[in-house]
Order: sequence, then structure tokens, then C-alpha cells
Amino acid sequence: MSSREKPDAIALLKEDHRKVEDLFEKAEKARDEDRKKMVVQQICTELVIHTIVEEEIFYPACKDQIEDEELLDESYVEHDGAKVLIAELLDSEPDAEFYDAKVTVLSEMIKHHVKEEEKRSEGLFAQAREAGLDIEALGQRIMVRKDELKRQFAGGNLPPPHTRSFSGHKLVQDNPVAAAGDT
Repeated sequence: MSSREKPDAIALLKEDHRKVEDLFEKAEKARDEDRKKMVVQQICTELVIHTIVEEEIFYPACKDQIEDEELLDESYVEHDGAKVLIAELLDSEPDAEFYDAKVTVLSEMIKHHVKEEEKRSEGLFAQAREAGLDIEALGQRIMVRKDELKRQFAGGNLPPPHTRSFSGHKLVQDNPVAAAGDT
């Protein structure tokens, strides 16, 4: 049975996780800068859509229902950290300093986040099931919203990321620290 026939929110979100993991592998293997930029754009689009549906639909449904509410707070902060890197990547080119490092760190952040959500017994998804959330109704809402967002963001037309936990500190960009002997 495909997730389109009988949507299950957790199955849909896990499907997103697998898709993004695959895209990160493709980005890592991409040698051509145009290909890398295209794959990174896909990663950013998928992650923006995924974070929106989790934050608008799934996380609010979990609030006051799951056992470990702190997991939700951590999830929002993890999303916000990823959004900073997404904004950096969308405003950059593959030949820019730190571009590849930002892709790598974003991949590592997402792997950690996915692991936290998918942990067998104490992960967010397991807790949502345990709490008896209507996973099919949430899945239907997620499917509809994802379709809307895919149409809205077609052609890479992504909005600036919205953060929930970051307060917008003023940052000053310095030059990277020179390696010893580079004086």
C-alpha cells in the first residue's frame, strides 16, 4: 500500500528523511559545480517543505501529548540551526569558501535530527504513536500541505526561512583563523 492511498504521517515524514539522505549522498559525489548546486537546491527545497509541515502540523499535534516534551523544543532548535545553513547555501555558490563544509554540517545535523525522531521507543515518532495521535488524519493534512508547498516553491522559489527559537543576534563575520605558519 502506498502512502498516497492511506497516508500515515510518520511514514510520510520518514519518506522525506530517506529522500534527503539520498540527496546528500548525491551532493557529496557531485564533482561538477552546476550539478552540486542543483542537488543542494533540491536538498534545501525538500528540507524547507519538511520543516514547514512538521512545524505547522506534526509538532503542534504532539504538543501536550507526548511523554518527553523537551524533544519538541530540541526539534524546533535543530530545525532553526538547519535553516541558518539552508539560507547560507541558497545565498551562495559551490565555489564559495565553506560551501562544501556547510553542506557537510547540514547533512550531519539532519542525520542527528532524524535519529532523534526515529528512535525505536523514545523517539518523537514512537512517542506520537504511543500517545495515540491520529497518524492517518495527520498524514492527510501533511500530504495536502506538501503538495501546496511544492507548487508554491516550484523552480526554487523558496522564501527566507522562518525561525522559532533563534532571536536574530547581530553577528560580525571575521576572516577564518589562519593556520599556524600562515602569517
